[in-house]
Amino acid sequence: MTETDPAALAAFIGSQRTEHHVLHRLACRVLGVSESWFYKWRGRPATAREVRPGRLADAIRQIFENSGGTYGSPKVWLLLIRAGRRVSVNTVAASHG
Repeated sequence: MTETDPAALAAFIGSQRTEHHVLHRLACRVLGVSESWFYKWRGRPATAREVRPGRLADAIRQIFENSGGTYGSPKVWLLLIRAGRRVSVNTVAASHG
């Protein structure tokens, strides 16, 4: 099982009621989380630690697109390092994949 972003999961549960009229209780049960967990996370602003992967993925995508789709993960990593980001080449390769 992959790790899921809690804020994204809470947003998904909330959207099920809005878009498909699925009760929060049922969506929580199906996804294996408690209703109290859902209400704790609903509307909670994302922390810097939760936001970082999304911003990194955006930076990787931008560098790759600006290269015309030619840069591989080593070159993308090097440009990120030069821009002052602290990231491993393996993280870039996993995101770049």
